[in-house]
Amino acid sequence: MVSPSLRRVSSGCMQALVAFVLFLMTGSLVPINRDFRQTPDGVPIFVVSNGLHTDVVLPLRETRTGQDWLQELHQPALSAQFRQYQYVGFGWGNEGFYLGSMGHKFPGPKAVLGALFPSKTLMHVDFYRSAPQAGARVVPLRISPEQYQRLTTYVRNSFQAPDSLGQYSLRLPQGYTSEDFFFLARGRYSAWRTCNDWTNQGLKQAGIRSALKAPFAASVLFQARQ
Repeated sequence: MVSPSLRRVSSGCMQALVAFVLFLMTGSLVPINRDFRQTPDGVPIFVVSNGLHTDVVLPLRETRTGQDWLQELHQPALSAQFRQYQYVGFGWGNEGFYLGSMGHKFPGPKAVLGALFPSKTLMHVDFYRSAPQAGARVVPLRISPEQYQRLTTYVRNSFQAPDSLGQYSLRLPQGYTSEDFFFLARGRYSAWRTCNDWTNQGLKQAGIRSALKAPFAASVLFQARQ
């Protein structure tokens, strides 16, 4: 027989879980920076999704702010390979889930369950020859140079601190293709702090319309598109 005190604890835990899920769901519908307006001649950026995950895609070089991501990454091999490319995408996520997806596989149960709890993270860096095409999973935006600087600071601070040579640390020599790479990242991934929440937080800090909480890709795209 279950004691009354244990039933109360179980009931309390269930209520807390339900409240947590409801917050995640309803937080997607609550806009932050609702007064955001695009800057007509501003810096072009893109919010890009594969259906589950979101990235921010930024100019590889931006003259008004002086931001050069090849110079920032300080990887001579990448600079030589991608100097003619125009854009670069950044995503943050769970190490086990990212690496478990190699070879077009879906991560196993261990990686999926491990992502629910505080765990190691990586930065995913993907180079684009040209701008992504607007569509159901691509939201183009024009933002001011000041907003772009805040966004680049957020992205920069998501990488693990560079080494004594100023280089960010590569986790693997290649990612899913010959045009993407994984770098060591800061922060811990969990059910509370997801890859999409990372994107959402970056938009929020830059002053771009975003959600109160965005655990899912659709949440980020919905607010960015408004």
